[in-house]
Parts: sequence; structure tokens; C-alpha cells
Amino acid sequence: MIRSLFLWIDSLESSIALRESDYGYAILLTIHVVTIIMFAGLILMMDLRLLGWGHRSSRVSQVQSRLFPWQMFAMGANGLTGLALVYAQPLRYYPKIFFWLKMALMALAGLNALVFHFTTYKSVAQWDTAPVPPPGARRAGFIGLVLWAGVLVFGRLTAYNWIDTWWPWPI
Repeated sequence: MIRSLFLWIDSLESSIALRESDYGYAILLTIHVVTIIMFAGLILMMDLRLLGWGHRSSRVSQVQSRLFPWQMFAMGANGLTGLALVYAQPLRYYPKIFFWLKMALMALAGLNALVFHFTTYKSVAQWDTAPVPPPGARRAGFIGLVLWAGVLVFGRLTAYNWIDTWWPWPI
């Protein structure tokens, strides 16, 4: 089913036009990389605060309120450009294990953030000014760092063609 979707997208005129564009794909890729850098830096700042390693004199809620809008902007722009890149070359991404690992790690990172915000962060008023947050916050920060680092690594490795034959079904 996923394969059929990727094949269908690959045959669309707009996908072909974007893929064959002189500048479209390159511009999308550039914006994607810039927003990755922006998003990763903002996530790093928040996760370091959750670990108690950075911005220890700042309230967690203050760091969160200042970074969150920018994180959402960077994530949205990055997500849109990422979708457009896959839209332009779906059959380039479909057979790559690194692409699918990146997608899985992004889903896990999002789940980690949701669990943190709907559990530990609800009690932020009790530990907001503590230089070292409670174990749940530190755990979420550590897991977030590991998962997002994995997203970056596998996203970068996706660009290489040396391991795209793992997929058991022909394209």
C-alpha cells in the first residue's frame, strides 16, 4: 500500500516538475537544512534545561515559553520542506532504511514530548525554579536529545546510496 502511494506520487506531473526543476529542489533542500539547524538548536536548549545542564538560573516555564513558538515555526517549516522533498523524489526515499528509521525516531521524539507535556510538565509550578528538575523532566530531556540526535544522523545518512538494497520488495 505504501509502495503504491509512493509510485503514484512519483508519476504526478507536479512531482516530476519539482524533481526536474533547476532551482526548486535545491531551494527546498536549503530551507530544510536551515530549519533543521534552527529546530535542533532550540530543542538542545530546552533539553539541556530539562537535564539541569543549561540555563539553570532560568525558570523552566520561562525557557519553554520563549522557545516554544520558535520551535513550532522551525518544526512546521522543516516538516513542510521535508514532505516536499519526499514528494519530489518518493522512489529515492522509499527503499532507504535510514529514511524509515528517521521517520520512526521522529514519531518517538514527538511521543516523548507529548508524554512530558501531559504528565511531568503539568507540575512545573512545583519545580520551575529548581536548578535540577525532577527525574521525569530529566528523563524526557535525555530521551529527547538521543532521539533528535538519531533523527539528524539518519536524516543525513539518507542522502547516501550505499545501503538502499535492504528493502525486500522490488520498486
